[in-house]
Amino acid sequence: MKVVRVRLAGDEIVYGAVDTEGIRVFQGTPFVAWEPTETVVPFESVRLLAPVFPTKVIGVGRNYADHAAEMGGEVPDEPVIFSKPATAIIGPDAAVVIPPESSEVHHEAELAVVVGRVSRRVDPEDAGPHILGYTAANDVTARDLQSRDGQWTRAKGFDTFCPLGPAIETEMDPLGLMVSCRVNGELRQEATTDDMVFGVAELLSFVSRVMTLLPGDVILTGTPSGVGPVHPGDTMEVEVERIGVLRNPVVGS
Repeated sequence: MKVVRVRLAGDEIVYGAVDTEGIRVFQGTPFVAWEPTETVVPFESVRLLAPVFPTKVIGVGRNYADHAAEMGGEVPDEPVIFSKPATAIIGPDAAVVIPPESSEVHHEAELAVVVGRVSRRVDPEDAGPHILGYTAANDVTARDLQSRDGQWTRAKGFDTFCPLGPAIETEMDPLGLMVSCRVNGELRQEATTDDMVFGVAELLSFVSRVMTLLPGDVILTGTPSGVGPVHPGDTMEVEVERIGVLRNPVVGS
């Protein structure tokens, strides 16, 4: 099932699922009281939003060996995690705004894990039931600020720096998925999730031993090599196999 969050013509925001003829509206949320209705809204009558609005987004650094190498780092012995604020989240087709504080903003295509239930100190072998599904993400980063600050909060935390979408795929194995990024149609990044240093189950377990994960929280699983700058007027397309394309234009502040 592809779960979406949409704004209807009357500005009502609802969850739904992709149907053959449009979006089937559901009552409740995918996390509680989730029931289908008889209402199916045509695709052209809705605006796709970020498929979830979490309490927190946890990113993972250097989780692809080739990206670690291109950034001049080594593969870590355990996951390197950081956070992005919920205010950074935007949905498909929403604009990523380059802030005046940065002159070098990069794209980072990623598979994102959406947590489905309260998760605390989960063992890797028990991670599956704690995952609602997967979506695509773009961990937009002000690379110059990341280098200057020596830590990543400011560089990754600007408003609009966390596009998510277009849908949450709930019936999918995260192994062997192609993850790619195109800028203005030019392929910049392409890899498979099999290239991740730490897999999805390991990441959820690790993060849940640091903080309690709540339904709807998001874990970004890292980006492959090929990251690079974007500028006002560009269009970024992050594609994750079986999930779809997350497209966002870039504008100046």
